[in-house]
Amino acid sequence: MTTGEASLMKNGPASRARREERADGPATVLAIGTANPPNVFDQETYPDFYFDVTNNTDKPELKAKFQRMCNRSGIKKRYMCFTEETLRANPSMGVYWEHSLDVRQDIVAEQVPKLAKEASLKAIKEWGQP
Repeated sequence: MTTGEASLMKNGPASRARREERADGPATVLAIGTANPPNVFDQETYPDFYFDVTNNTDKPELKAKFQRMCNRSGIKKRYMCFTEETLRANPSMGVYWEHSLDVRQDIVAEQVPKLAKEASLKAIKEWGQP
């Protein structure tokens, strides 16, 4: 690398743009806001709900295994964007090996901005500025 190339890398347009993007001084976190999806399921009763809504009540061995997994996970509550109506309207979400990614992505694309707005408003309120 020549001296001119080194100077261009150090003082070139990209380098200037990076310097302009950055603030002088330390960064500060003013507040942190959090938000959870509106639907809450207790972990202890979740297997009953899940197997009922997915019409898999005829699989008691699988349900018992899922119940043990839920009991041992250390999780107390599940927060979800999905409702019972959503799961019943989209049976592919509860069937193993079914293609449900598009359905899930559509739901997430609608719900995530709502959660982001809620978290942002909480952060602004905690910060105390308009």
